[in-house]
Order: sequence, then structure tokens, then C-alpha cells
Amino acid sequence: MKNYKIALIPGDGIGREVVAEGVKVLKSIEKIDKKLSFSFTEFPWGCEYYLEHGKMMEEDGIDQLREFDAIYLGAVGFPGVPDHISLWDLLLRIRKEFDQYVNLRPIKLLDDSLTPLKSKTKENIDFLVIRENSEGEYAGAGDWLFKGKPEEVVLQTGVFSRKGTERIIRYAYEEARKSKRTLTSISKGNALNYSMVFWDQVFEEVGQEYPDVKTYSYLVDAAALYFVSDPERFEVVVTSNLFGDILTDLGAAITGGLGLATGANINPEKKFPSMFEPVHGSAPDIAGKGIANPLAAIWSVSQMLDFFGEKKWGERVLKTIEEVLKNRSLLTPDLGGSSSTEEVGNHFVKLLTASEEKRV
Repeated sequence: MKNYKIALIPGDGIGREVVAEGVKVLKSIEKIDKKLSFSFTEFPWGCEYYLEHGKMMEEDGIDQLREFDAIYLGAVGFPGVPDHISLWDLLLRIRKEFDQYVNLRPIKLLDDSLTPLKSKTKENIDFLVIRENSEGEYAGAGDWLFKGKPEEVVLQTGVFSRKGTERIIRYAYEEARKSKRTLTSISKGNALNYSMVFWDQVFEEVGQEYPDVKTYSYLVDAAALYFVSDPERFEVVVTSNLFGDILTDLGAAITGGLGLATGANINPEKKFPSMFEPVHGSAPDIAGKGIANPLAAIWSVSQMLDFFGEKKWGERVLKTIEEVLKNRSLLTPDLGGSSSTEEVGNHFVKLLTASEEKRV
């Protein structure tokens, strides 16, 4: 039997509510597949922890997480704690300490009715964004000079190392080759005359090793337009930390909203644990009401299973999400339904279990 050790960090706001439904799905798989088991350890870290202890996680938190196969994160951020503290002292700290340099965000329309784009279908919107996740614009480099004075100056420096840029671009080429899809690089070389010119250069250099992969390159502003007007032109996308962060939220908008947005923070070498999360945020306005959409958190379970090498279960979880979406009345209010977070999770487990019983 394979046992996977999972660290749970429900975090803030609706995080606890949606992570509970993801755990429910994993436990249901465990009941169906006797060759798999999952063990969970929960950590109370987040903004409430910060308000009580003055820190987002324990001092030795990274060492505590190191032993796990994966980290399942709910959400980070809550009123009363500055966003730069909640982000940098938990989420980004984990990403950087565990060298989770690949961020995977699928932009995949699971039901035609969910997109606001006229005449677009599931066949038109189905691509993967591979975002550099360890440096770039989120490197935290810079300075704040002459604070409060007329000559005040703020410097925010993007860091694009040869190692960091090349490895994310190579990862994207490998994914495009493996899946037999095109690869699009998104940058802004006309304005960012050092970082993005370097990015474009590395993309061309690495591409010499992949003559079988068809490539495209777009400026980020043009890419934002094409995400909306012509999403079918994208299959695999690779881009920098900041551009990937912004564009994938646009991707969420064209596929049904943030309630269906998922992300994986991957250390491909598996030297450290990888982290899986819905990317909708903590949504403090609806926290505690039991109406948060758990499907993004469940989709991140699918990504986790894929990462574990349990592709069969990853696919079945995703297929079950598609089945759930067919009955609008059984969804949460953000998708036009009237069901609670827990009711959607229970319905999901019922459908997953029923489909597996049919297989047997």
C-alpha cells in the first residue's frame, strides 16, 4: 500500500471550509482504492496565528513541513494583517524554501455555460500556464530610500537568473514535447530591456534543443487580449512570476471564476514537498457562511494526485468535477446554485463513489 503524508494548512477565511472538502475527497478515494492511503497533519498557521503569536508560522515551520510528500494550503490573508506580511511570511516563504519553482495553473473550461466569452466552448479554452515561481518580480529585491521626504524613492528589482530562467523554460519545453502541444512564451521585451530581453533570448536558446516543438512569442499586453479574444491559440504557456500571476486570474475569469481556479507549486526534483492550493484567496466577506465554492480546492487535489503519479485518480477527480457542474442547482451561489460548501463536497463524493462502483 502506498501512503502519502500530507501537511494541511487551511489558513485563513474560507480556507478551512474548502480544505475540509478536499480532504473528504481523498478519504473517499482511500475507501475505494485499498492500495492507497493518506495521512494528514494539520498546522494552525495563518493570519489568526499571526495576530496571536506575531508570526505567520512557527520558527521551525519549514523543518516541520520538510518530511511531508505534499502541502495542501487553503488560503492566506485576512483583514488586520497587511497583505505583504501574510504573503511573504507564509506562502512565498514555503515556495522559496522548498524551491517550488514551477507553478502550474490549468486554464480549462469544464462546462460551456461557465464562460462569459461569446461562442467559445470547452474545445476553445484548454491550456496550461507554466509560471516561474521562485524569483523574477517576486524576488523581494529593492530598497526604500528617503522615506517621508520629498525625494523619496522606491526601487523594486526583478531578479532573472540564468539558472531560474532556463529551468522554467526547459520545463515548459519538456511539457510541450511530452504532450505534443505548442509552446507560447509571454514577455515584455520592448519595454523591459534587460529582464525580458534576457527571457526572450533564453527561450530561443533552449528552443534549439526542441526543434519538434512549435513555438510562439507574445508581448504580455497582446497575450491578455488573446486570452479573451482567441484563447484557442494557447496550448502550453510559459511566463514570468508577475505576468503569470496576473494572466492566470484572467484565465480564471474566462473559465468560470476564481471558485474554479487551482494552482500547483512544484519542486520537480521532489527534493522538497510540493504545495497545492485553490487560488481564490481567503474571501473574508463570505467566510463562515458555508457558501464557499470547494471545487477549486478539489481540483487542486486532482493536481496533487497527478504529481504523486496517481494519474488515474487525478483524471477521475477532474471528470467528477465536470459531472458536478452539470447540475447547476447543486452548486454554490457563485455558480448560480443554492448548495452549501459541505453539500457540494458530499455530492461530489457521492458521484465519484457511484462512478467507481459502475467500473467494478
